[in-house]
Amino acid sequence: MDEQITRLVRWFRHSTPYIHAHRGHTFVVSFGGETLAAGEAAGLIHDLALLRGLGVRLVLVPGARPQVEQRLNARGAAIEYVNGLRVTNPEALACVRDAVGSVRLELEALFSMGLGNSPMAGLRLQVASGNFVTARPLGIRDGVDYQHTGEVRRIDADAIRARLDDGAVALVSPLGVSPTGEQFNLYAEDVAVSVARTLQADKLIYLHEGSQLVDRHDRPVGELTVEEAAACLSTTTCLSSTSRTEPGSSGQARCSAQGVAPQLERAIEACRSGVPRVHLLPRAMDGALLGELFTRDGVGTLITPRPFEQLRTARVGDISGVLALIAPLERDGTLVERTRERLETEIEDFTVMEREGTVVACAALHPLANSAVAELACVVVHPEYRSGHRGARLLESIEQDALRAGYEQLCVLTTRTAHWFREHGFEPAEVDDLPVSRQAFYNLARGSQVLVKTLKPSAHGDA
Repeated sequence: MDEQITRLVRWFRHSTPYIHAHRGHTFVVSFGGETLAAGEAAGLIHDLALLRGLGVRLVLVPGARPQVEQRLNARGAAIEYVNGLRVTNPEALACVRDAVGSVRLELEALFSMGLGNSPMAGLRLQVASGNFVTARPLGIRDGVDYQHTGEVRRIDADAIRARLDDGAVALVSPLGVSPTGEQFNLYAEDVAVSVARTLQADKLIYLHEGSQLVDRHDRPVGELTVEEAAACLSTTTCLSSTSRTEPGSSGQARCSAQGVAPQLERAIEACRSGVPRVHLLPRAMDGALLGELFTRDGVGTLITPRPFEQLRTARVGDISGVLALIAPLERDGTLVERTRERLETEIEDFTVMEREGTVVACAALHPLANSAVAELACVVVHPEYRSGHRGARLLESIEQDALRAGYEQLCVLTTRTAHWFREHGFEPAEVDDLPVSRQAFYNLARGSQVLVKTLKPSAHGDA
């Protein structure tokens, strides 16, 4: 098979779980007017059309800042900013109306293209817009009248859902109308948050200008909790537990929020108001939307109320994932083979690390009869995630579980990974040092090395 076809087939197979997971879900996608001003919107439109074709319910919230500025410059006018907020006078509002309308028409035209030699061939996508946003004025603050600058008062969720139910792509512009008929200039980022919150969207996606969040080593930051993102804003640098090149790292990495602060601030607000996931993607990266949504690690920064990866006690539903994880090591003799039946009886002894619904690491804590020693077994980390200190995090969790259960020591039997356990505080021991109940099942044919570690409470007092 041709190498290009092979790569395509492999990508489709790997992306299939995400295709199924995203179908029927609602994504709110916000991007700046720079996307259209730069003449680079075709690729994004093609990707959005693909998402719609895969069953994703799409709501778009486009900005129009460069289009507004172009019209203001042509008139020799400008939008005034006071205390970081814009003042929209009647002349500026006229430019906003013109620019927002222009963006809407251009997007409708792009979604209507169906040239035979383009990704849009044969598609009949409807773009539905309307008076979805009820606004109110910012009013007078600290003596400053912000005139036609407003904020979201209400989103007509039922109207948007009706358009989505009809199969259309909903378009919500950053221009709102009050019950008295007045028009107000809104921040697109704020509108996106309000729409995502009101619709109870599954994802809010910001395509931002500039580069993505990176840590102090210039490595892209893959995930942030809300708390980490807030620290990022408050200190101009943020503490992240993960980065794309070293996913899941337990070491904290500092990253700069410059350039994406508005989106990061809204991401925090969205998560705190119930949106489960917010993605920050660099708009200039071709295919960023697909790369983020259809690969395990993505290409941007994910903001979530809780850590993207979680350690938890295994459940029966994890048995297939654990079996898939340990199978290669069973085949090469590193691990003793475990049948599904055996795992079903032992599954509650396991702790798993779950990432996007996939078990990427596991370990078992087996009690030993009439002993203050427990056995650590089946410590496995998926090959693609062995650079992120997951093994150390898993071991620390198991140790704390053992302490809480009243154990004083951990023992481990290994044929090939003794050096890793030595690096993490285990000391060589003899078979005779094992509890009698474990000695009875020692496999002389494997000749496993015995290592033991005395447990100590963590500095945080977790035990």
